[in-house]
Amino acid sequence: MAGKTPFRIALMGAGRIGKVHGMNIHHHPDTVVHYVVDPHEASAKALADSVGATVAETDTVFTDDDVDAVVICSATPTHSDFIERGLLAGKAVFCEKPIDLSIDRVNAVLEKTRDCTAPFLLGFNRRFDPAASSMHARVQAGDIGDVELVTVISKDPEPPPLEYVKVSGGLFRDMTIHDIDMARFLLGEEPTSVVATASALTSQAIADENDVDTACLTLLCDSGKMAVITNSRRASFGYDQRIEVHGSLGSLRTENVPATTLVLERAEGVRRDSPMHFFIERYQEAYKLEWQHFVDVLKGECPASPTGVDGQKALLIADAAYESLKTGGHVSLK
Repeated sequence: MAGKTPFRIALMGAGRIGKVHGMNIHHHPDTVVHYVVDPHEASAKALADSVGATVAETDTVFTDDDVDAVVICSATPTHSDFIERGLLAGKAVFCEKPIDLSIDRVNAVLEKTRDCTAPFLLGFNRRFDPAASSMHARVQAGDIGDVELVTVISKDPEPPPLEYVKVSGGLFRDMTIHDIDMARFLLGEEPTSVVATASALTSQAIADENDVDTACLTLLCDSGKMAVITNSRRASFGYDQRIEVHGSLGSLRTENVPATTLVLERAEGVRRDSPMHFFIERYQEAYKLEWQHFVDVLKGECPASPTGVDGQKALLIADAAYESLKTGGHVSLK
């Protein structure tokens, strides 16, 4: 596949995240949106028209030799089947997280596609945020010495609709899983146990669904390193996304990205803009860089990362966090 450009991409899903990826594919000089697939015809046609693509049926994507890669932005229950069909057809696959909400199904997908040679990238987009990727590089370079503590703070501006909560897999599998992946990315060592505490404080409806919206996870490594993740489904001031890595020689920290850099300074105080409202705005650049990485993968210039195994490991930790809520103690990840 190396050197064959522009790469022809089939986009599965024309919803909110499908539009983000669709435009990034469209604007990249080495890729074109070849097909758009979505059960909602009007959405598929609108996106296809905007990027010069053709609306297609699912089967067409996996049987057409002109399709180089499949980008999966469809509903979560479709992910595992589309991943399998794409990889088994010899097409590169880029899938939004998760592979599936069931670890048994994730394991089955990875086993069934184990011998496939086409690349598979799982969309943990926060790894590509410029601040986070720079932090990772600085940690790897030894700028703060030996990593001792990773702290990830992630709060949504408001709870999601109840209809979404019912199919999300719960806070840990839906929201915290991004932070789990970031903790693994920065620790440099696999956690071996997790302990979780959580409550439902923002919405009685979420509590009625036996879900939680406010949580703290602690991941422990055999070396003694640890990561602490704090989550909330409610932050009145905007989308709260901060990371700190503390090491033997110092710390690295990322701050929230404001809507603008405008600052009002008066005698009574200084006022800055609130953080960007939500993930589409906050991680706009990360999505572009993530797509650039996938193009580099298609060109054969680097291996895909993160992979399906990263998704598997993050889901195992999320599942263990739920077990910790039940038992009230540490749950082994070994």
